[in-house]
Amino acid sequence: MSSHQQISGRLLWTPPDHALETSNLNDFAGYLRTHNSFDWQQDYDRLWQWSVDNSAEFWAALWDWHGIIGDKGERLVVNNTMPGTLFFPDGQVNYAENMLADADDTAGFIGYGEDGRCTRLSRAEIKQKSLALAGWMKSRGIGKGDRVAAYVPNCDIALISMLATASLGAIFSSCSPDFGITGVSDRFSQIAPKLLVTVDGYFYNGKQIDRLASLPELIQNLPTLSDVLVAGYVDAAPDLSAIENASAYEQALSHAPIKTFTRMNFNDPLYILYSSGTTGAPKCITHSIGGTLVQHIKEHKLHCNIKPDDTVFYFTTCGWMMWNWLVSGLLSRAKILVFEGSPFHPGPERLWQIAEDEQVTLFGTSAKYIDAVRKAGIKPGEIANLSSLKTLCSTGSPLSEEGFDFIYQAISPHVHLASISGGTDLMACFVLGCPVMPVYAGEIQVRGLGMNVQILDDDAQPVTNQQGELCCVTPFPSMPVCFWGDDENQSRYKDAYFSVYDNIWRHGDWATLTPRGGIVIHGRSDATLNPGGVRIGTAEIYRIVEEFAEITEGLVIGQSYDNDVRIVLFVRLAEGATLSDDLIARLKTDIRAKASPRHVPAVIVKVTDIPRTRSGKITELAVRDIVHGRPIKNTEALANPEALEEYRNIPELGQ
Repeated sequence: MSSHQQISGRLLWTPPDHALETSNLNDFAGYLRTHNSFDWQQDYDRLWQWSVDNSAEFWAALWDWHGIIGDKGERLVVNNTMPGTLFFPDGQVNYAENMLADADDTAGFIGYGEDGRCTRLSRAEIKQKSLALAGWMKSRGIGKGDRVAAYVPNCDIALISMLATASLGAIFSSCSPDFGITGVSDRFSQIAPKLLVTVDGYFYNGKQIDRLASLPELIQNLPTLSDVLVAGYVDAAPDLSAIENASAYEQALSHAPIKTFTRMNFNDPLYILYSSGTTGAPKCITHSIGGTLVQHIKEHKLHCNIKPDDTVFYFTTCGWMMWNWLVSGLLSRAKILVFEGSPFHPGPERLWQIAEDEQVTLFGTSAKYIDAVRKAGIKPGEIANLSSLKTLCSTGSPLSEEGFDFIYQAISPHVHLASISGGTDLMACFVLGCPVMPVYAGEIQVRGLGMNVQILDDDAQPVTNQQGELCCVTPFPSMPVCFWGDDENQSRYKDAYFSVYDNIWRHGDWATLTPRGGIVIHGRSDATLNPGGVRIGTAEIYRIVEEFAEITEGLVIGQSYDNDVRIVLFVRLAEGATLSDDLIARLKTDIRAKASPRHVPAVIVKVTDIPRTRSGKITELAVRDIVHGRPIKNTEALANPEALEEYRNIPELGQ
């Protein structure tokens, strides 16, 4: 069944008058007309095609148009075949130097905590603190290529630590404090950090949670550490006497600042991020300075139309790549706004009240959060003045048509809704928004500039209006440098992306390219269902199931059964609801009518919880493994690993 039959294609939003003329995209296109003799004729598809046909020239033009500080070098690209391509192989840049350019007294950072705190820093204050901390780090022997691990809440401590690390040419890696010691150790132990930056505790959902007591165990698991830097987040002056080689973060900020930024090769590492690790040890995905720099400039300025004095917010933790994406707002001279804690404490209106108070222009969150707000009966546009809001970004999982409708009906009819998708693997997006293009229900607007995204069938042929694998068929600058600790042949890296199609990045999303150039993502391709040998995306079922008021959320897997695969749907019911014969019948009828007979679950089972990763993604593969009696290799990757036990030995599944 084609996606054309599965999505409505309803027009929900068109850009306002003069949006195109005043956009960063139009300004960039003017630069191309002058310097690259290319006229986009105000046609995004034409610009996209030029950007992928002339990839090196596109990224070089972006460098010059933005005014990246550094040396681009003579060569634009070498070894132009994936994997192994290098963009700007002679380029020299420093990430923090670009982030902290023009560090004046304008607002740069606003940090809210659920406990009521609000920290404000100007661009000059961010720079002063970052270079002072870098001075302390340098005095402790931190330099080029050393790893700094941060186990921190989403606050100014995280930002300053990252900028200090980057200014020295060292490599930054972070986890949020809700990770247990095993989960943090599984990640950080693989990268052999020299310095650990952490806090005494944090707050979540009204509770104060201590981290000092567990620090000695973590330090023992990280034998390469030479120093531990502890910030007082809960207590202004925590007792560090029991922690070996500990120094106080607040005192480190009084160190003499470094005088110069250490410029590194464009392709040298900046960040190490981690895969969710639900099928084994987390992969240490290592991203370059330059690749991150050019991608985030492109996405922020061209795709999100971020301008100086905008206020950019994304609800995220320091364990999700959206944190890295958010803080790059400093590159556009925007104010970055962070929130640490539960988005529903003390109530579901919390983030929207902050958006009103701070006149947020870009509000970013997960599709799951949007759905939770919708199901809580909250109408953000009625409880907060969101007139400043220009762009709303959603990611983490496919945003349903109902989610699209909710945003325009309950949040703002004027907002540019940018459903975006990419992730940790590329530190960027493959498909995302475009501020000068219309928004259609259920569709991501465009393929990213410079990203040659195609939907491929089993024969590696591009298809339109037909489901297939989301792939990138030519190189892009934010491909991982490596997986840290991989073998010399980079076997794990190549197996992750290049094992299905030769020299083509297969991302693992099951998707459709619509005739108008939009993208519909149907779920992870490794979680697709195969009843009767026909591949079905899980998102198609979720979209229908979550329309039911009786159901809070669902999870669907394929179970091997009777020499075939049958679809099993697990549902978490709303308070007071029961999984009656009538509800089961209505579910099956709706799925049959709105999707197809092949989508109808063979079995529907009630559960009390849905297991998910710490970034909020449903863990279909872990449930599928437990249903089939296979071991779950890394439950530390889950936010609620105890939920998995409910899926073991379910009588209805013949286990």
